[in-house]
Amino acid sequence: GGNVAPVSVSLQGVINGISGVSPDGSKLLASEMKGLSGAAVPLWAVPTLGGSPIRLADIQGDAGAWSPDGQKLVYTANDSLLLANADGTGSRELAKLPGPLSGGPILGTAPAWSPGGQEIALNLIDPKTQISHLWEISSDGKNLHPMFPGWHEQAGECCGSWMPDGKYFVFQSQGQIWAVREAGSLLHKASREPVQLTAGTVSYGNPVPGKDGKTIFAVAGFKRGALERYNARSKAFESFMGGISAQDVAFSKDGQWVAYVSYPEGTLWRSKLDGTDKLQLSSPPVYAMLPRWSVDGKQIVYYDQEQGKPSRIYEVSAAGGAPQPLMPNQNGNQADPVWSPEGDRLAFGGGGGDESQTAIRILELKTHQVTMLPHSQGLFSPRWSQDGLYLLAMHADSTDLMLFDFKTQKWAMLVKGLVGYPSWSRDGRSVYFLRPYGNSEVDRVAIPGGKVEQVRSLKDFQMTGVYNQWLALTPDDSPLLLKDAGTQEIVSMVWQEP
Repeated sequence: GGNVAPVSVSLQGVINGISGVSPDGSKLLASEMKGLSGAAVPLWAVPTLGGSPIRLADIQGDAGAWSPDGQKLVYTANDSLLLANADGTGSRELAKLPGPLSGGPILGTAPAWSPGGQEIALNLIDPKTQISHLWEISSDGKNLHPMFPGWHEQAGECCGSWMPDGKYFVFQSQGQIWAVREAGSLLHKASREPVQLTAGTVSYGNPVPGKDGKTIFAVAGFKRGALERYNARSKAFESFMGGISAQDVAFSKDGQWVAYVSYPEGTLWRSKLDGTDKLQLSSPPVYAMLPRWSVDGKQIVYYDQEQGKPSRIYEVSAAGGAPQPLMPNQNGNQADPVWSPEGDRLAFGGGGGDESQTAIRILELKTHQVTMLPHSQGLFSPRWSQDGLYLLAMHADSTDLMLFDFKTQKWAMLVKGLVGYPSWSRDGRSVYFLRPYGNSEVDRVAIPGGKVEQVRSLKDFQMTGVYNQWLALTPDDSPLLLKDAGTQEIVSMVWQEP
């Protein structure tokens, strides 16, 4: 409760994730925007009352948290847990972690300190099962162990915090909030069996205890989108395919069939344009991304996002069947597959085992040979033109739309700045793309290099999706977007000791 004054903070267009708040509330812990590679990124302190972000020494990480006394900063970087001074200096490794921090497109969590600063809770992915579990470690780097071994093994748990008095630890599992007693007195030994605090059809997540120790704040609601097509003639958005909650919509070359990924489940489906002949093509725990139809309409390629694993490219028959990995022995992330116009090759982003080797690679489907496109290091998200003359790509931090000319074997800058989801027009003479974040808009640029023009401002259009945004084109070049149709509210609950 109380009066809330909105504060505008300049994030210089590069800072994306907020993972922590200092104990005195004066600054936010923020990370730079991540591209495809998933590598650790620079961390910043952002003043909450306005002012310039401050780079935290030279540290790079995924997410972090300041200690209760404000003197230390714990953060994760790939498979390591590190401790530094509050300003980022004096960084040292506390421990190697048995699995990656839960992150990726679906869930992001930061370490949490106990009120006394003696313990740190972490949300880690089990590399074998790909299920998230809470772990605990002493602040001196000793005694790393799972918090709830054997409990809800199939469901997992995440997003835990201690109540201010340190007596209880609250967390989420199976879309509800749970609490566990931390320590018992000499007379009453505490049960370490978690107790369920919420129930019902509404999901609750990310519980945060209030500083007064009498309340818990949480995110309540459900995620859902509605497909909408922009009609350039009427200058209005219209429901598309009945407004289903789906993204990564792709159309077969003859325009009769559509493939899409349900949101937020991440399941790949295909159907006719009117929704009939619907068939499921993938299953959890794989989260399917960006399907593409083969030229003959018989096959679909896509890549998967599975927490804690490098992404892989799969091929599945449009008639159904088991998806097959196309490059099971290729190291590193494989993403954004796109067919050549002849259908004999695939371009994809990602690549080497070292994530700095992200590049545009070409897979010859007959020989299974993989080659790298010249001077494509640091690029991802390829888009082959229909005439085969050009290929689009972006830098791994989603900046600068680049154009590769197969004749000259050279790259040219097409659009500068943050870009997302480029799509070739039907005639191949222009490319539509998103200007993401802040004042979002759909823009269009002429090919092979021309003026950028705005197609539609999205100031009044709230997008959603795995990355909170997405764009595709229908066969008649109408922009297709996923409108936020879910409900999510921050709720306050009165804390009652179980």
